[in-house]
Amino acid sequence: MPQLQLDQSQIERARESARRIARRVFDDMSVFTTTTVERATLRLLGIDGVDENFVPLPNRVVTHLQEQQLLQHGAATAVLAAMQERGLSAQQVAEAVAAGTLTLAAPKDGAAARAAAQALASKSCEQIAAQRATRSERIATLGEGRAPWLYLIVATGNIHEDVVQARAAAEQGADIIAVIRSTGQSLLDYVPFGATTEGFGGTYATQENFRLMRAALDEVGAKVGRYIRLTNYCSGLCMPEIAAMGAMERLDMMLNDSMYGIIFRDINMQRTFIDQFFSRMVNAFAGIIINTGEDNYLTTADAYEAAHTVLASQLINEQFAVLSGLTPAQMGLGHAFEIDPKMENGFLWELAHAQLVRQVFPDATLKYMPPTKHMTGNIFKGHIQDALFNMVSTVTQQNIHLLGMMTEAIHTPFIQDRFLAIQNAQYVFNTMKDLHSEIEFKSGGQIEQRAQEVLAQTEAMLADIEQIGLPSAIGKGMFAEISRTPTGGKGLDGVIRKSADYYNPFPSLMLGA
Repeated sequence: MPQLQLDQSQIERARESARRIARRVFDDMSVFTTTTVERATLRLLGIDGVDENFVPLPNRVVTHLQEQQLLQHGAATAVLAAMQERGLSAQQVAEAVAAGTLTLAAPKDGAAARAAAQALASKSCEQIAAQRATRSERIATLGEGRAPWLYLIVATGNIHEDVVQARAAAEQGADIIAVIRSTGQSLLDYVPFGATTEGFGGTYATQENFRLMRAALDEVGAKVGRYIRLTNYCSGLCMPEIAAMGAMERLDMMLNDSMYGIIFRDINMQRTFIDQFFSRMVNAFAGIIINTGEDNYLTTADAYEAAHTVLASQLINEQFAVLSGLTPAQMGLGHAFEIDPKMENGFLWELAHAQLVRQVFPDATLKYMPPTKHMTGNIFKGHIQDALFNMVSTVTQQNIHLLGMMTEAIHTPFIQDRFLAIQNAQYVFNTMKDLHSEIEFKSGGQIEQRAQEVLAQTEAMLADIEQIGLPSAIGKGMFAEISRTPTGGKGLDGVIRKSADYYNPFPSLMLGA
Protein backbone atom coordinates (compact mmCIF):
# COMPACT_ATOMS: atom_id res chain seq x y z
CA MET A 1 0.00 0.00 0.00
CA PRO A 2 1.43 3.44 -0.88
CA GLN A 3 2.35 5.61 2.08
CA LEU A 4 2.31 9.35 2.59
CA GLN A 5 5.35 10.77 4.36
CA LEU A 6 3.89 11.81 7.70
CA ASP A 7 5.64 12.87 10.89
CA GLN A 8 5.03 9.95 13.25
CA SER A 9 6.06 12.01 16.26
CA GLN A 10 3.37 14.51 15.30
CA ILE A 11 0.80 11.71 15.17
CA GLU A 12 1.89 10.50 18.60
CA ARG A 13 1.70 14.00 20.08
CA ALA A 14 -1.84 14.36 18.75
CA ARG A 15 -2.76 10.92 20.11
CA GLU A 16 -1.28 11.75 23.53
CA SER A 17 -3.33 14.95 23.68
CA ALA A 18 -6.45 12.94 22.79
CA ARG A 19 -5.57 10.38 25.48
CA ARG A 20 -5.33 13.06 28.16
CA ILE A 21 -8.53 14.75 26.93
CA ALA A 22 -10.51 11.50 27.12
CA ARG A 23 -9.03 10.48 30.46
CA ARG A 24 -9.97 13.81 32.03
CA VAL A 25 -13.58 13.41 30.92
CA PHE A 26 -13.64 9.79 32.09
CA ASP A 27 -12.30 10.71 35.53
CA ASP A 28 -14.75 13.59 35.89
CA MET A 29 -17.72 11.39 34.90
CA SER A 30 -16.74 8.24 36.82
CA VAL A 31 -18.48 9.50 39.97
CA PHE A 32 -21.85 9.38 38.19
CA THR A 33 -24.20 6.76 36.84
CA THR A 34 -27.33 7.31 34.75
CA THR A 35 -30.85 5.96 34.69
CA THR A 36 -30.19 4.18 31.42
CA VAL A 37 -26.96 2.59 32.68
CA GLU A 38 -28.98 1.14 35.53
CA ARG A 39 -31.76 0.05 33.17
CA ALA A 40 -29.17 -1.65 30.96
CA THR A 41 -27.80 -3.40 34.04
CA LEU A 42 -31.29 -4.71 34.84
CA ARG A 43 -31.77 -5.90 31.26
CA LEU A 44 -28.47 -7.77 31.42
CA LEU A 45 -29.63 -9.35 34.70
CA GLY A 46 -32.76 -10.69 33.00
CA ILE A 47 -35.48 -8.03 33.26
CA ASP A 48 -37.52 -7.41 30.09
CA GLY A 49 -41.08 -6.75 28.99
CA VAL A 50 -43.61 -3.99 29.68
CA ASP A 51 -46.42 -3.32 32.15
CA GLU A 52 -50.12 -2.97 31.31
CA ASN A 53 -49.48 0.55 30.02
CA PHE A 54 -46.58 -0.61 27.81
CA VAL A 55 -44.00 1.06 30.06
CA PRO A 56 -40.81 -1.05 29.97
CA LEU A 57 -40.20 -2.89 33.23
CA PRO A 58 -36.58 -1.69 33.49
CA ASN A 59 -37.96 1.87 33.50
CA ARG A 60 -40.52 0.97 36.16
CA VAL A 61 -37.89 -0.52 38.45
CA VAL A 62 -35.40 2.33 38.03
CA THR A 63 -38.08 4.94 38.64
CA HIS A 64 -39.13 3.02 41.75
CA LEU A 65 -35.52 2.94 42.99
CA GLN A 66 -35.26 6.68 42.48
CA GLU A 67 -38.41 7.21 44.51
CA GLN A 68 -36.96 5.04 47.28
CA GLN A 69 -33.65 6.98 47.18
CA LEU A 70 -31.78 3.80 46.26
CA LEU A 71 -30.57 4.28 42.71
CA GLN A 72 -27.33 6.00 43.73
CA HIS A 73 -26.27 2.67 45.28
CA GLY A 74 -26.79 0.81 41.99
CA ALA A 75 -29.90 -1.03 40.83
CA ALA A 76 -28.34 -4.48 41.04
CA THR A 77 -28.02 -4.82 44.81
CA ALA A 78 -31.61 -3.86 45.71
CA VAL A 79 -33.02 -6.19 43.06
CA LEU A 80 -30.79 -9.09 44.04
CA ALA A 81 -31.60 -8.59 47.71
CA ALA A 82 -35.31 -8.90 46.90
CA MET A 83 -34.61 -12.00 44.81
CA GLN A 84 -32.77 -13.63 47.72
CA GLU A 85 -35.28 -12.68 50.37
CA ARG A 86 -38.37 -13.71 48.40
CA GLY A 87 -37.05 -16.50 46.22
CA LEU A 88 -37.97 -14.66 43.01
CA SER A 89 -36.30 -14.24 39.63
CA ALA A 90 -35.22 -10.77 38.49
CA GLN A 91 -38.19 -10.72 36.11
CA GLN A 92 -40.61 -11.60 38.91
CA VAL A 93 -39.17 -8.83 41.08
CA ALA A 94 -39.74 -6.32 38.28
CA GLU A 95 -43.29 -7.52 37.72
CA ALA A 96 -44.06 -7.25 41.43
CA VAL A 97 -42.65 -3.72 41.58
CA ALA A 98 -44.75 -2.74 38.57
CA ALA A 99 -47.86 -4.30 40.16
CA GLY A 100 -47.27 -2.37 43.37
CA THR A 101 -46.95 -5.52 45.48
CA LEU A 102 -43.24 -5.12 46.25
CA THR A 103 -41.27 -2.17 47.61
CA LEU A 104 -37.54 -2.51 47.14
CA ALA A 105 -35.22 -1.67 50.02
CA ALA A 106 -31.51 -1.48 50.74
CA PRO A 107 -30.10 -4.99 51.24
CA LYS A 108 -29.78 -6.21 54.81
CA ASP A 109 -26.59 -7.99 53.81
CA GLY A 110 -24.84 -5.88 51.20
CA ALA A 111 -21.99 -8.35 50.67
CA ALA A 112 -24.39 -11.19 49.99
CA ALA A 113 -26.40 -9.07 47.53
CA ARG A 114 -23.24 -8.07 45.67
CA ALA A 115 -22.06 -11.67 45.51
CA ALA A 116 -25.42 -12.77 44.12
CA ALA A 117 -25.38 -9.94 41.58
CA GLN A 118 -21.88 -10.96 40.51
CA ALA A 119 -22.99 -14.57 40.03
CA LEU A 120 -26.06 -13.62 37.98
CA ALA A 121 -24.05 -11.13 35.91
CA SER A 122 -21.47 -13.86 35.22
CA LYS A 123 -24.19 -16.01 33.67
CA SER A 124 -25.27 -13.10 31.49
CA CYS A 125 -21.69 -12.58 30.36
CA GLU A 126 -21.42 -16.27 29.51
CA GLN A 127 -24.48 -15.97 27.25
CA ILE A 128 -23.00 -12.94 25.48
CA ALA A 129 -19.67 -14.74 25.11
CA ALA A 130 -21.53 -17.67 23.55
CA GLN A 131 -23.07 -15.31 20.98
CA ARG A 132 -19.62 -13.95 20.21
CA ALA A 133 -18.35 -17.50 19.73
CA THR A 134 -21.27 -18.27 17.42
CA ARG A 135 -20.32 -15.30 15.26
CA SER A 136 -16.73 -16.53 15.01
CA GLU A 137 -17.86 -20.04 14.17
CA ARG A 138 -20.20 -18.86 11.42
CA ILE A 139 -17.52 -16.65 9.87
CA ALA A 140 -15.06 -19.55 9.97
CA THR A 141 -17.62 -21.85 8.34
CA LEU A 142 -19.21 -19.53 5.78
CA GLY A 143 -16.45 -17.02 5.17
CA GLU A 144 -17.12 -13.32 4.69
CA GLY A 145 -17.06 -10.66 2.01
CA ARG A 146 -13.77 -9.17 0.88
CA ALA A 147 -13.04 -5.69 2.27
CA PRO A 148 -14.13 -3.03 1.70
CA TRP A 149 -17.33 -4.59 3.02
CA LEU A 150 -20.45 -3.31 1.29
CA TYR A 151 -22.69 -1.67 3.89
CA LEU A 152 -26.29 -1.20 2.84
CA ILE A 153 -29.24 0.45 4.59
CA VAL A 154 -32.86 -0.69 4.98
CA ALA A 155 -35.33 1.82 6.41
CA THR A 156 -38.98 0.98 5.80
CA GLY A 157 -40.39 1.43 9.30
CA ASN A 158 -41.74 -2.12 9.24
CA ILE A 159 -39.38 -4.82 10.51
CA HIS A 160 -41.01 -7.50 8.35
CA GLU A 161 -40.53 -5.41 5.20
CA ASP A 162 -36.99 -4.62 6.34
CA VAL A 163 -36.33 -8.37 6.42
CA VAL A 164 -37.53 -8.74 2.81
CA GLN A 165 -35.29 -5.89 1.65
CA ALA A 166 -32.34 -7.12 3.70
CA ARG A 167 -32.55 -10.59 2.17
CA ALA A 168 -32.63 -9.09 -1.32
CA ALA A 169 -29.65 -6.85 -0.55
CA ALA A 170 -27.58 -9.74 0.77
CA GLU A 171 -28.38 -11.83 -2.31
CA GLN A 172 -27.33 -8.89 -4.50
CA GLY A 173 -23.95 -8.63 -2.74
CA ALA A 174 -24.27 -6.60 0.48
CA ASP A 175 -21.98 -7.71 3.31
CA ILE A 176 -23.52 -5.56 6.06
CA ILE A 177 -27.17 -4.68 6.61
CA ALA A 178 -27.88 -1.56 8.65
CA VAL A 179 -31.40 -1.14 9.95
CA ILE A 180 -31.99 2.61 10.17
CA ARG A 181 -33.76 3.64 13.35
CA SER A 182 -37.12 5.42 13.40
CA THR A 183 -36.84 9.21 13.36
CA GLY A 184 -36.61 10.57 16.89
CA GLN A 185 -35.95 7.29 18.70
CA SER A 186 -32.65 8.65 19.99
CA LEU A 187 -34.65 11.14 22.07
CA LEU A 188 -36.90 8.53 23.68
CA ASP A 189 -35.88 7.75 27.26
CA TYR A 190 -37.18 4.20 26.97
CA VAL A 191 -36.80 1.32 24.52
CA PRO A 192 -39.97 0.24 22.64
CA PHE A 193 -40.94 -3.39 23.09
CA GLY A 194 -41.64 -6.13 20.56
CA ALA A 195 -41.75 -6.27 16.77
CA THR A 196 -42.65 -2.87 15.31
CA THR A 197 -44.29 -1.93 12.01
CA GLU A 198 -44.97 1.81 12.32
CA GLY A 199 -41.60 3.57 12.28
CA PHE A 200 -41.07 6.82 10.41
CA GLY A 201 -37.94 7.07 8.28
CA GLY A 202 -36.71 3.85 9.82
CA THR A 203 -37.67 0.97 12.11
CA TYR A 204 -37.59 1.09 15.91
CA ALA A 205 -34.58 -0.54 17.55
CA THR A 206 -36.10 -3.22 19.79
CA GLN A 207 -34.75 -6.54 21.01
CA GLU A 208 -37.40 -8.45 19.09
CA ASN A 209 -36.57 -6.58 15.88
CA PHE A 210 -32.92 -7.41 16.45
CA ARG A 211 -33.82 -11.08 16.87
CA LEU A 212 -35.96 -11.20 13.73
CA MET A 213 -33.32 -9.55 11.54
CA ARG A 214 -30.50 -11.65 12.98
CA ALA A 215 -32.38 -14.85 12.17
CA ALA A 216 -33.14 -13.65 8.64
CA LEU A 217 -29.52 -12.72 7.93
CA ASP A 218 -28.26 -16.02 9.30
CA GLU A 219 -30.62 -17.80 6.93
CA VAL A 220 -29.71 -15.76 3.86
CA GLY A 221 -26.01 -15.93 4.82
CA ALA A 222 -26.16 -19.72 4.67
CA LYS A 223 -27.84 -19.44 1.27
CA VAL A 224 -25.27 -17.06 -0.29
CA GLY A 225 -22.29 -18.65 1.45
CA ARG A 226 -20.93 -15.76 3.51
CA TYR A 227 -21.62 -14.26 6.92
CA ILE A 228 -23.86 -11.17 6.72
CA ARG A 229 -23.25 -8.62 9.44
CA LEU A 230 -26.05 -6.73 11.18
CA THR A 231 -25.85 -3.10 12.27
CA ASN A 232 -28.10 -0.87 14.33
CA TYR A 233 -27.85 2.27 16.44
CA CYS A 234 -27.11 2.44 20.16
CA SER A 235 -26.78 6.21 20.27
CA GLY A 236 -29.26 8.44 22.08
CA LEU A 237 -30.78 8.48 25.55
CA CYS A 238 -30.90 4.67 25.73
CA MET A 239 -27.42 3.98 24.41
CA PRO A 240 -26.40 1.43 27.10
CA GLU A 241 -29.71 -0.45 26.93
CA ILE A 242 -29.61 -0.85 23.18
CA ALA A 243 -25.99 -1.95 23.40
CA ALA A 244 -27.05 -4.64 25.89
CA MET A 245 -29.84 -5.84 23.58
CA GLY A 246 -27.44 -5.89 20.64
CA ALA A 247 -24.99 -7.98 22.63
CA MET A 248 -27.67 -10.48 23.58
CA GLU A 249 -28.98 -10.80 20.00
CA ARG A 250 -25.58 -10.96 18.24
CA LEU A 251 -25.46 -7.72 16.37
CA ASP A 252 -22.08 -7.24 14.72
CA MET A 253 -21.83 -3.45 14.52
CA MET A 254 -23.47 -0.58 16.37
CA LEU A 255 -23.37 3.14 15.72
CA ASN A 256 -21.76 4.47 18.87
CA ASP A 257 -20.08 7.86 19.01
CA SER A 258 -18.78 9.67 22.08
CA MET A 259 -20.06 13.08 20.94
CA TYR A 260 -22.67 12.60 18.19
CA GLY A 261 -25.66 12.71 20.56
CA ILE A 262 -24.36 15.88 22.17
CA ILE A 263 -23.73 17.75 18.95
CA PHE A 264 -26.47 16.56 16.61
CA ARG A 265 -29.27 15.51 18.99
CA ASP A 266 -28.71 18.00 21.84
CA ILE A 267 -28.45 15.26 24.44
CA ASN A 268 -26.77 16.45 27.61
CA MET A 269 -23.01 15.95 27.41
CA GLN A 270 -22.64 14.53 30.93
CA ARG A 271 -25.32 11.95 30.19
CA THR A 272 -23.66 11.07 26.88
CA PHE A 273 -20.13 10.74 28.23
CA ILE A 274 -21.29 8.38 30.99
CA ASP A 275 -23.55 6.34 28.72
CA GLN A 276 -21.00 5.97 25.93
CA PHE A 277 -18.47 4.42 28.29
CA PHE A 278 -20.86 1.73 29.57
CA SER A 279 -22.35 1.01 26.15
CA ARG A 280 -18.94 0.68 24.53
CA MET A 281 -17.82 -1.62 27.32
CA VAL A 282 -20.74 -3.91 26.45
CA ASN A 283 -19.93 -3.60 22.74
CA ALA A 284 -16.31 -4.51 23.44
CA PHE A 285 -17.20 -7.60 25.44
CA ALA A 286 -19.67 -8.74 22.77
CA GLY A 287 -17.13 -8.41 19.96
CA ILE A 288 -19.19 -5.68 18.30
CA ILE A 289 -17.55 -3.12 16.00
CA ILE A 290 -18.58 0.44 16.84
CA ASN A 291 -19.22 3.00 14.10
CA THR A 292 -18.43 6.61 14.98
CA GLY A 293 -20.09 9.62 13.38
CA GLU A 294 -17.42 12.08 12.27
CA ASP A 295 -18.87 12.04 8.75
CA ASN A 296 -21.77 14.09 10.13
CA TYR A 297 -19.46 17.03 10.86
CA LEU A 298 -19.07 17.55 7.14
CA THR A 299 -22.80 18.01 6.63
CA THR A 300 -22.79 21.19 8.73
CA ALA A 301 -19.20 22.36 8.16
CA ASP A 302 -17.14 22.59 4.97
CA ALA A 303 -15.42 19.29 4.21
CA TYR A 304 -12.16 20.93 3.15
CA GLU A 305 -11.89 23.55 5.86
CA ALA A 306 -13.07 21.21 8.64
CA ALA A 307 -11.06 18.12 7.67
CA HIS A 308 -8.87 18.42 10.76
CA THR A 309 -11.92 18.36 13.07
CA VAL A 310 -12.75 14.91 11.71
CA LEU A 311 -9.29 13.55 12.53
CA ALA A 312 -9.26 15.25 15.95
CA SER A 313 -12.61 13.70 16.81
CA GLN A 314 -11.49 10.28 15.57
CA LEU A 315 -8.47 10.42 17.88
CA ILE A 316 -10.72 11.36 20.83
CA ASN A 317 -13.20 8.63 19.93
CA GLU A 318 -10.32 6.17 19.74
CA GLN A 319 -9.20 7.02 23.26
CA PHE A 320 -12.70 6.80 24.72
CA ALA A 321 -12.93 3.41 23.01
CA VAL A 322 -9.67 2.26 24.60
CA LEU A 323 -11.00 3.18 28.04
CA SER A 324 -14.04 0.97 27.40
CA GLY A 325 -11.94 -2.03 26.37
CA LEU A 326 -12.42 -1.89 22.59
CA THR A 327 -9.59 -3.21 20.44
CA PRO A 328 -8.50 -1.34 17.27
CA ALA A 329 -10.27 -3.96 15.14
CA GLN A 330 -13.53 -2.96 16.85
CA MET A 331 -13.10 0.74 16.08
CA GLY A 332 -15.11 1.67 13.00
CA LEU A 333 -13.93 5.27 13.01
CA GLY A 334 -16.01 7.29 10.56
CA HIS A 335 -15.15 9.76 7.82
CA ALA A 336 -16.70 10.80 4.52
CA PHE A 337 -16.26 11.81 0.86
CA GLU A 338 -18.00 15.20 1.06
CA ILE A 339 -15.90 17.88 -0.69
CA ASP A 340 -17.86 20.11 -3.05
CA PRO A 341 -17.51 18.59 -6.57
CA LYS A 342 -16.94 22.07 -7.96
CA MET A 343 -13.68 22.43 -6.00
CA GLU A 344 -10.64 22.11 -8.23
CA ASN A 345 -8.57 19.03 -7.37
CA GLY A 346 -11.27 17.96 -4.91
CA PHE A 347 -10.56 14.30 -5.70
CA LEU A 348 -6.93 14.78 -4.65
CA TRP A 349 -8.04 16.22 -1.32
CA GLU A 350 -10.52 13.39 -0.77
CA LEU A 351 -7.72 10.92 -1.44
CA ALA A 352 -5.38 12.79 0.90
CA HIS A 353 -7.92 12.80 3.74
CA ALA A 354 -8.80 9.11 3.38
CA GLN A 355 -5.15 8.04 3.18
CA LEU A 356 -4.28 10.19 6.19
CA VAL A 357 -6.98 8.50 8.26
CA ARG A 358 -5.83 5.07 7.07
CA GLN A 359 -2.24 5.73 8.16
CA VAL A 360 -3.11 7.31 11.51
CA PHE A 361 -5.31 4.30 12.35
CA PRO A 362 -3.61 1.39 10.54
CA ASP A 363 -5.37 -1.32 12.58
CA ALA A 364 -8.84 0.23 12.85
CA THR A 365 -11.84 -1.07 10.92
CA LEU A 366 -12.50 2.27 9.22
CA LYS A 367 -15.98 3.25 8.04
CA TYR A 368 -16.09 5.42 4.93
CA MET A 369 -19.27 7.33 4.06
CA PRO A 370 -20.46 8.35 0.56
CA PRO A 371 -21.27 11.80 -0.83
CA THR A 372 -24.60 13.13 0.42
CA LYS A 373 -24.30 16.88 1.03
CA HIS A 374 -23.54 17.70 -2.60
CA MET A 375 -25.85 15.17 -4.24
CA THR A 376 -28.38 17.15 -6.27
CA GLY A 377 -30.90 14.67 -7.64
CA ASN A 378 -29.01 14.43 -10.95
CA ILE A 379 -28.74 10.64 -10.88
CA PHE A 380 -26.14 10.45 -13.65
CA LYS A 381 -23.74 12.85 -11.97
CA GLY A 382 -24.51 11.19 -8.63
CA HIS A 383 -23.54 7.79 -9.97
CA ILE A 384 -20.19 9.26 -11.06
CA GLN A 385 -19.67 10.87 -7.65
CA ASP A 386 -20.29 7.47 -6.06
CA ALA A 387 -17.83 5.82 -8.45
CA LEU A 388 -15.10 8.29 -7.42
CA PHE A 389 -15.93 7.60 -3.78
CA ASN A 390 -15.64 3.86 -4.49
CA MET A 391 -12.24 4.42 -6.07
CA VAL A 392 -10.87 6.32 -3.07
CA SER A 393 -12.17 3.59 -0.77
CA THR A 394 -10.36 0.75 -2.54
CA VAL A 395 -7.15 2.70 -3.16
CA THR A 396 -6.86 3.66 0.52
CA GLN A 397 -8.05 0.24 1.76
CA GLN A 398 -11.05 1.27 3.81
CA ASN A 399 -12.90 -1.50 5.65
CA ILE A 400 -16.60 -0.61 5.93
CA HIS A 401 -17.95 1.00 2.77
CA LEU A 402 -21.39 2.56 3.04
CA LEU A 403 -22.82 2.41 -0.46
CA GLY A 404 -23.62 5.69 -2.15
CA MET A 405 -27.01 5.97 -3.84
CA MET A 406 -27.49 7.83 -7.11
CA THR A 407 -31.00 8.74 -5.87
CA GLU A 408 -29.64 10.46 -2.76
CA ALA A 409 -31.59 13.71 -2.22
CA ILE A 410 -34.62 12.27 -4.06
CA HIS A 411 -36.14 9.48 -1.97
CA THR A 412 -35.39 6.52 0.27
CA PRO A 413 -33.61 4.07 -2.05
CA PHE A 414 -35.59 1.38 -3.81
CA ILE A 415 -34.21 -2.14 -4.21
CA GLN A 416 -33.16 -1.36 -7.78
CA ASP A 417 -31.26 1.74 -6.59
CA ARG A 418 -29.34 -0.39 -4.14
CA PHE A 419 -28.63 -2.99 -6.81
CA LEU A 420 -27.09 -0.35 -9.09
CA ALA A 421 -25.02 0.96 -6.15
CA ILE A 422 -23.73 -2.55 -5.44
CA GLN A 423 -22.86 -3.08 -9.12
CA ASN A 424 -21.01 0.24 -9.22
CA ALA A 425 -18.93 -0.61 -6.14
CA GLN A 426 -18.24 -4.19 -7.22
CA TYR A 427 -17.06 -3.03 -10.65
CA VAL A 428 -14.67 -0.45 -9.18
CA PHE A 429 -13.38 -2.79 -6.46
CA ASN A 430 -12.78 -5.58 -8.97
CA THR A 431 -11.22 -3.58 -11.78
CA MET A 432 -8.98 -1.67 -9.32
CA LYS A 433 -8.37 -4.55 -6.90
CA ASP A 434 -4.57 -4.21 -6.75
CA LEU A 435 -4.22 -0.59 -7.80
CA HIS A 436 -3.24 0.37 -4.25
CA SER A 437 -0.12 -1.81 -4.48
CA GLU A 438 0.87 -0.50 -7.93
CA ILE A 439 0.98 3.24 -7.24
CA GLU A 440 2.96 5.62 -5.05
CA PHE A 441 2.23 9.09 -3.74
CA LYS A 442 4.58 11.75 -5.10
CA SER A 443 6.98 12.84 -2.41
CA GLY A 444 6.25 16.48 -1.65
CA GLY A 445 3.26 16.42 -3.98
CA GLN A 446 -0.09 18.09 -3.46
CA ILE A 447 -1.73 15.03 -1.88
CA GLU A 448 1.08 14.59 0.64
CA GLN A 449 1.22 18.30 1.45
CA ARG A 450 -2.52 18.39 2.05
CA ALA A 451 -2.35 15.42 4.45
CA GLN A 452 0.54 17.01 6.33
CA GLU A 453 -1.41 20.27 6.58
CA VAL A 454 -4.49 18.53 8.03
CA LEU A 455 -2.33 16.59 10.49
CA ALA A 456 -0.67 19.78 11.71
CA GLN A 457 -4.05 21.45 12.16
CA THR A 458 -5.27 18.40 14.08
CA GLU A 459 -2.33 18.45 16.45
CA ALA A 460 -2.87 22.15 17.14
CA MET A 461 -6.60 21.69 17.68
CA LEU A 462 -6.10 18.84 20.15
CA ALA A 463 -3.49 20.85 22.04
CA ASP A 464 -6.04 23.66 22.37
CA ILE A 465 -8.74 21.24 23.56
CA GLU A 466 -6.34 19.75 26.09
CA GLN A 467 -5.89 23.21 27.57
CA ILE A 468 -9.57 24.14 27.83
CA GLY A 469 -11.17 20.69 28.22
CA LEU A 470 -13.52 18.85 25.90
CA PRO A 471 -16.76 20.31 27.35
CA SER A 472 -15.48 23.83 26.72
CA ALA A 473 -14.38 22.89 23.21
CA ILE A 474 -17.87 21.61 22.43
CA GLY A 475 -19.25 24.79 23.98
CA LYS A 476 -17.14 26.83 21.57
CA GLY A 477 -18.53 24.91 18.59
CA MET A 478 -15.17 23.42 17.64
CA PHE A 479 -16.87 20.33 16.18
CA ALA A 480 -19.37 20.69 13.31
CA GLU A 481 -19.74 24.40 14.17
CA ILE A 482 -22.45 23.49 16.70
CA SER A 483 -22.25 24.67 20.32
CA ARG A 484 -23.55 22.76 23.39
CA THR A 485 -23.17 23.36 27.15
CA PRO A 486 -22.49 20.92 30.03
CA THR A 487 -25.85 21.60 31.67
CA GLY A 488 -27.90 21.95 28.50
CA GLY A 489 -29.67 19.41 26.37
CA LYS A 490 -31.90 16.47 27.12
CA GLY A 491 -31.33 13.87 29.82
CA LEU A 492 -29.40 15.71 32.54
CA ASP A 493 -32.10 14.70 35.02
CA GLY A 494 -31.03 11.09 34.44
CA VAL A 495 -27.48 11.70 35.72
CA ILE A 496 -27.08 10.33 39.27
CA ARG A 497 -24.10 10.86 41.58
CA LYS A 498 -22.89 7.50 42.90
CA SER A 499 -22.85 6.82 46.61
CA ALA A 500 -19.69 5.56 48.29
CA ASP A 501 -21.04 1.99 48.22
CA TYR A 502 -22.25 2.08 44.60
CA TYR A 503 -22.03 -1.32 42.93
CA ASN A 504 -22.44 -2.59 39.40
CA PRO A 505 -21.20 -6.11 38.61
CA PHE A 506 -20.56 -5.68 34.89
CA PRO A 507 -17.47 -3.42 34.61
CA SER A 508 -15.25 -5.82 36.55
CA LEU A 509 -16.54 -8.79 34.52
CA MET A 510 -16.43 -7.18 31.08
CA LEU A 511 -13.33 -5.02 31.39
CA GLY A 512 -11.51 -7.78 33.22
CA ALA A 513 -12.17 -10.06 30.27
